[in-house]
Amino acid sequence: MDSQLPSVLLLLLLGALSLRGQGPEPGAPSEEPGKEEVPEEDGILVLSHRTLGLALQEHPALLVEFYAPWCGHCKALAPEYIKAAALLAAESAKTRLAKVDGPSEPELTKEFAVTEYPTLKFFRNGNRTDPEDYTGPREAAGIAEWLRRRVGPSTTRLEDEEGAQALIDAHDMVVIGFFQDLQDEDVATFLALAQDALDMTFGLTDRPQLFQKFGLTKDTVVLFKKFDEGRADFPVDEELGLDQGDLSHFLLTHSMHLVTEFNSQTSPKIFAARILNHLLLFINQTLAPHQELLAGFREAALPFRGQVLFVAVDVSANNNHVLQYFGLRAEEAPTLRFINMETTKKYMPADSGPVTAAWVTTFCDSVLGGKVKPYLLSQEVPPDWDQHPVKILVGKNFEQVAFDETKNVFIKFYAPWCTHCKEMAPTWEALAEKYKDHEDIIIAKLDATANEVEGFAVQGFPTLKYFPAGQGRKVIEYKSARDLETFSKFLDNGGKLPEEEPPEASVPFPDTIANSTVDLKEEL
Repeated sequence: MDSQLPSVLLLLLLGALSLRGQGPEPGAPSEEPGKEEVPEEDGILVLSHRTLGLALQEHPALLVEFYAPWCGHCKALAPEYIKAAALLAAESAKTRLAKVDGPSEPELTKEFAVTEYPTLKFFRNGNRTDPEDYTGPREAAGIAEWLRRRVGPSTTRLEDEEGAQALIDAHDMVVIGFFQDLQDEDVATFLALAQDALDMTFGLTDRPQLFQKFGLTKDTVVLFKKFDEGRADFPVDEELGLDQGDLSHFLLTHSMHLVTEFNSQTSPKIFAARILNHLLLFINQTLAPHQELLAGFREAALPFRGQVLFVAVDVSANNNHVLQYFGLRAEEAPTLRFINMETTKKYMPADSGPVTAAWVTTFCDSVLGGKVKPYLLSQEVPPDWDQHPVKILVGKNFEQVAFDETKNVFIKFYAPWCTHCKEMAPTWEALAEKYKDHEDIIIAKLDATANEVEGFAVQGFPTLKYFPAGQGRKVIEYKSARDLETFSKFLDNGGKLPEEEPPEASVPFPDTIANSTVDLKEEL
């Protein structure tokens, strides 16, 4: 038996050597020492500072979300992010989705300059130094489409008339770039735009027969659509070339109907149109006479395309917030209102004539020509406006109260839907109660969504302004802590904090707004 031992050992050694070169079975865990597996959760890679490099090596296209567990916007995005991962997995796409807990990974948030949540960055081919900022929608289909257009073709190459016509027939809107030389830098500009215009289908061709079919003799981008004019051409400037910003604006403008019905689906596009002037027709769509007015409204819209956006608002639908914004009641329909989105100035017709194409045109021309004065929104003064510790101000009594030379007036400009305003309300009531017997101090509030005051641009909610007694119409904006003790110090020292305490950190969203136009967008 002992004489057989060496031969047995030799056989075992040979067997081990033969197995050494074989890899693990499919699905078996890696036995490579020191290699860390990247964990997954609901189809999403969960990354850390240790595993990000490994994920970048394994996945040539990687979208990474930097999130915070406490962030409300991150929580809202989470289910859509999971759905997007599932959509891409079902297509066997090369792109993977991943996430990083930002507060738990300070090294990564510092490396990629993450300053807010959620922040999404797209990594290509393991390039860690220059990821692309995600600029797409925050819903599953949009996320998936944004990624598809980065890892695959964003346009369809058209070789013949049959293919071009089939593409046009298959979609409500199709954008085709006609370029005589597909190596021209204008083509790169066109392709870059196609990557981000996710709501449109794009085609590209250099075929002379297609130029001839569509009546073109020079490089042109054509929008084909199944509504209004049916087609809009954007010739490429022979000297300046194709400007992506100009083309984007052209497509956005001409992809909208001459009259856009206002609702939750169309409002983002309305506000993104970069057309500063909007004309709104308020009608009741349940009434046939009101529906008939749309024809004249649409007829008037064509000469103003690109200069004035024509919008129809159905007062019988869920659009009360729009009515409130313009100070209207549903019974006042049909009526027109004009607004400049940059200045937020509103205009109304001087008379209530029939809504015909001629009447609409005259009103538009009068506003654009400076012949119509804007109006300021104001509620009626409540009978008991001064009967409570917090005085109620509206546009009509603001001037006499705020600039009373015998009073120090502290005013809260708020929005009824603002979370921070609601949280601060008990403190504001307590402040008013504390100073109710001080004859020279008034604590007040003004609903800035229903009342407009000339010369006071409210940049965020709540905004606090102090109007000291005396001449000169002086105004001090309060920017410090919002608690009873600090408010009291401010008032007791005549509108100045004893040691000029540092201002409270600003809130990044959602109650900080650019102007009163944006508060309408926030409500949508």
